[in-house]
Amino acid sequence: MGNSSFVVISTDVLPEIFPKVLEVKRLLACGEEKSSASACKRIGISRSAFYKYKECVFAYEEKLTQKIISYYAVLKDEPGVLSAILAEFHRQGANIITVNQNMPIDGVAAVNITVRLFGDETDAYSLKNDLAALNGVVDVKFISGE
Repeated sequence: MGNSSFVVISTDVLPEIFPKVLEVKRLLACGEEKSSASACKRIGISRSAFYKYKECVFAYEEKLTQKIISYYAVLKDEPGVLSAILAEFHRQGANIITVNQNMPIDGVAAVNITVRLFGDETDAYSLKNDLAALNGVVDVKFISGE
C-alpha cells in the first residue's frame, strides 16, 4: 500500500465487511467489548477479516474531519486560570486529549494542551485568540497541528 490514497464511499455500496470492521473498532474503543474476539463474534465477522482491514478502514468523521492541535500557554500562577482555559476549550466544542502543566516559576507556569477539534465548528486560530484574551493568560502559541 505504498501509493495509497483515500476515497469517500457510501457504506450502502460497500461489501458488508467494511461497516462491520468499523463497528468492531467502535465496540473496542468504547469498552463495550474487551477483546477483538468477542467483538468480532458479536458483530458476526472473523478475527482474520477484522485484522486484515482494521488499519485501512476509518469512519469519515474519524479520519477526515478531526484536527489535532497542540497549544503552549504561559499562565499566571493564580487560582482558576487553568480552569478558565479548559472551560473555553469545552465551550468551543474541543475535546481535550492531554494537559501537561509545569511547576510555576517566577509567578507563571507553562502548560501544553492537546485538543481534538471537529469539522469546521471550531477554528484553531480563533480559539488561540480567545484563549489569549482570558484573564491570567500571558501567552498562547501553537506547538503543532494536523
